Amino acid sequence: MSLSPHTFSIPVMGTGHSIDSPIRVGPYGINSVISIVDDLLIERIRKHYCQKFDFPYSNIARNAEDGRARRITAYLNLVQQVVEQTFESIKNQPFFEKNEKAKYFELLPDGSTLKNKYRQLMQTKENALRDRLTKELNKLMQPGSIDVNIMAKVDGLNYDKDQKPMSSEFSDASAALRGYANSVLSSSLVLSAGFNPRLYNYLSEFKDFYRDAGGRIKKKIILKVSDFRSALIQGKYLAKKGLEVFEYRIESGLNCGGHAFASDGYLLPSLLKEFREKRDMLSSAIRPLIESYYEDKQGEFPSGWEVTEPRLTVQGGIGTSGEAERLLNDFEMDATGWGSPFLLVPEATTVDKKTRNLLEGAKEEDLYLSGVSPLGVPFNNIKGTGSEHWHRERIDKDKPGSPCPKGFLESNTEFTENPICTASNQYQLLKIDQINQQNIAEAEKELMRAKVLEKSCLCDHLGNGALIDLEILEEHRAPQAICPGPNIAWFDREYSLREMIDHIYGRGNSLVPPQRPHMFAKEMVMYVDYLEDLMSESEGSGGDRKKFDRFRKNLEEGMEYCLEIAKSDSYKDENITSISSTVEKQKIRLQKMFNELENEQCVATRN
Repeated sequence: MSLSPHTFSIPVMGTGHSIDSPIRVGPYGINSVISIVDDLLIERIRKHYCQKFDFPYSNIARNAEDGRARRITAYLNLVQQVVEQTFESIKNQPFFEKNEKAKYFELLPDGSTLKNKYRQLMQTKENALRDRLTKELNKLMQPGSIDVNIMAKVDGLNYDKDQKPMSSEFSDASAALRGYANSVLSSSLVLSAGFNPRLYNYLSEFKDFYRDAGGRIKKKIILKVSDFRSALIQGKYLAKKGLEVFEYRIESGLNCGGHAFASDGYLLPSLLKEFREKRDMLSSAIRPLIESYYEDKQGEFPSGWEVTEPRLTVQGGIGTSGEAERLLNDFEMDATGWGSPFLLVPEATTVDKKTRNLLEGAKEEDLYLSGVSPLGVPFNNIKGTGSEHWHRERIDKDKPGSPCPKGFLESNTEFTENPICTASNQYQLLKIDQINQQNIAEAEKELMRAKVLEKSCLCDHLGNGALIDLEILEEHRAPQAICPGPNIAWFDREYSLREMIDHIYGRGNSLVPPQRPHMFAKEMVMYVDYLEDLMSESEGSGGDRKKFDRFRKNLEEGMEYCLEIAKSDSYKDENITSISSTVEKQKIRLQKMFNELENEQCVATRN
């Protein structure tokens, strides 16, 4: 696997929205990420593509031995086969014609080596140089990487037919890892949602994550991280086992799609600054551990083996070419990730028409940080989804919650010996009954019931849009959930792949209006909103006050750094002036919030 010719990738989106993105964009050299959480959804998508491309299909039953891993392996092998077949078809097309091969090269970033060679070929008359350039360009063409994502903390233990817990290698995350490890892919595994020592230890059982005799690694490790300290800790942990991190993928804690893992007020620019300044440590502190591992295992770390420093990439809320340029140039990132905008690109993602229409019309007030996830982590959401309507109808019929058909997020043992999901009908009925029996005010009970009923069936509903879009299921049988970041508010129609990539690279007119706030400004507002919510839910303990003070300090330090950025020259289509005005408004908000907190504490002390 060599590096992509593009400076952006398409991250994982939900369980289903990027499930076939490599099939759609991989032949054009674009990297994308498949979620391998939902193996049951994966099996249905595999059947669809086997039929579409006339490949043999044999069902791997839900209760088949090691079925989860086998379903994932089978699908990933199929995706590799389809991408390779489509890519070779494009590669074999002639130059100098308006075809998919021309599209492959036209989509490339201007100024890249490959794009420059292509332009040179287009201006070359028929001669030996043209023949040489043709052969050279054909050789340099490559498909995008078929990367996969595992949420490390979504790792429930499974039970055998006698309801006895199975060994740890059959846990959800371990089985998914085995499914990827056993596939033919040469790509990257993106590990997100926290540090899971059991899963990290299991990585060491698969040779594809280690160097071969030539020093090459077939399957690379990407860690999605939220701060430098956790990146270094996880990198060292893996290095002691001889496992090298190929890339650290830095994501905004709040200004992103899906689950939002908020920091203690550290804004993205501050985090990126620390990564830029301490980047060398990600090599200098880790390389000795890698070399020591190979010396212990095989006597040496061959001097001929290439050692490169880990890539640093960033994602979350990027919306203009200028913002991307600042991240690449000023913060020295190697690439950017663009997620939510691609939900409006049918050539890249699977979203049913009704949900895509909902996204097209979404305003800022329609997008919110919700409590719908059974993981108990804030979840970026949009009002008016099919899933929301489905849950409301069940509540109205006194049948709240989901039948829990898949069970990937089962973790609660409050009422049962084996874990159940907080979005399930079983849990919600038990919990509401418990609340109803408490001797507290009715208003307080209502708030507690609302929090219980807010939980949604993400396991099933996040994949339904793909099933509807691919005509595997009818819309009325499949409630759809989706998890866009707030950035989607500024993209208001369906786009072609070419339109979106031209927007990313600053070619032509911007797809978003000039008044769209800078990504750094938007994140700042989201963090003040988040702190305000934390303060409103606080019971006024001293520990909470210390946490809020620390959060405020980190926020204000980040704001000062943002003001420095605001003094620099603006890149193309970058609304940098929005940063300073946002800092001013949010500082006033913070002061008001803490003044009110002081007043409340004074009143509580007097009482």
